[in-house]
Amino acid sequence: MLRRIVNIVVFVPIAILLVVLSVANRHEVRLALNPFDPSDATLSISGPLFAFLFLAVIVGIVIGGAVTWMEQGKHRRQARVEAREAIKWHGIAEKRASVTQPAADIPAGRPVSPAAQQISPTTPQQALPASSAR
Repeated sequence: MLRRIVNIVVFVPIAILLVVLSVANRHEVRLALNPFDPSDATLSISGPLFAFLFLAVIVGIVIGGAVTWMEQGKHRRQARVEAREAIKWHGIAEKRASVTQPAADIPAGRPVSPAAQQISPTTPQQALPASSAR
């Protein structure tokens, strides 16, 4: 709810400002793309001033987003590597859990001492020492 209020308080004034800017700058301007001969009509574009302003803002947002995305690539790569590693270790843990059998599953002909039951725990929480089980 607070986020919605903040969005309204921030974006409504910006929208009003953009509408006022657009209405005040409706006249035609020519954007010359030739810095050596601004009167050259082949490399110029005509349009309303607010359109060029909005276009500049949109291009700036796109370029800024692209640069940010490229800068964060190393973090995304590290997250992918860690996710693969976590999946690998999860698979290894499942294989070990399927190999390790609880004491109730051991055949009756083979006696198991209480010390042996303490060495091979049946749950992952029992496998951790008390100091690292936080």
